[in-house]
Amino acid sequence: MTAPPPAAEAEASTPVRASAPPLLHIAGVHMRYRSRKTGLTHALDGIDLQVGRGEFVALVGPSGCGKTTLLKILAGLVRGYQGTALIDGRPIVAPSLQVGVVFQEPTLLPWRTILDNILLPVELARLDLRAYTGRARALMDKVGLAGLEQRYPKELSGGMRQRAGICRALVRDPAVLLMDEPFGALDAMTREFLNVELQRIWWGSGKTIVFVTHSIPEAVFLADRVVVMSPRPGRIDEIVAVDLPRPRRLADMAHAQAGEILARIRRHFAPGEAPESAGQGERID
Repeated sequence: MTAPPPAAEAEASTPVRASAPPLLHIAGVHMRYRSRKTGLTHALDGIDLQVGRGEFVALVGPSGCGKTTLLKILAGLVRGYQGTALIDGRPIVAPSLQVGVVFQEPTLLPWRTILDNILLPVELARLDLRAYTGRARALMDKVGLAGLEQRYPKELSGGMRQRAGICRALVRDPAVLLMDEPFGALDAMTREFLNVELQRIWWGSGKTIVFVTHSIPEAVFLADRVVVMSPRPGRIDEIVAVDLPRPRRLADMAHAQAGEILARIRRHFAPGEAPESAGQGERID
């Protein structure tokens, strides 16, 4: 008999902080791949990174620097790399129940209802659908989708579909959430709203999140640390701690402390330039 899933995340007064040993451990990771169009591509060059339990880490860097490749390695979707990639001390060799993934496009199946789309990972894992339906509904309520269980993807806005995608990634209660530019295709107002919602979901959940974005302000607003990557082949240029109080408000991004962090990161992409704006929509490519 399948044990019932844990209850949906409860609110907490403080988020779970990073601790030793790290949940994710990446050491000396190199990745080269060959394609007919581009020939041999050197995507990653000696990546060393540790991510603690309950930590929120953002990856920023120019297009093609290997951010998504690194995320796919952590998701168990890419093999053939050199080096070490561990989750909870075990090698990452295939997709894991411990990991949920959210892509830029939620890729919901148009013939399934929103609730059925969220429950798809449960169905594919051959778990007890009835046991997880309550969790799926609780997650929908948490992200503002209550009452839309029987709607179809075409009936929802882009922001609502992405929220459903986040629920789908969380429904099996993974320890790690990997997010690849999940809000990049949304309008600025919806993106800001979902930034605040994601912080709220993470705040009380204890999840470890690795978040790829092209927006420096988005990375600073959300993350405990921002990993700045170089142009291809991707290396880590700097890891910047974001020592801003939690929970954060969008207005906090206009404060001097946030401005200093933004400027420090921007110097990797535009040396000598001072920040002109802290808008959430700013991109680095």
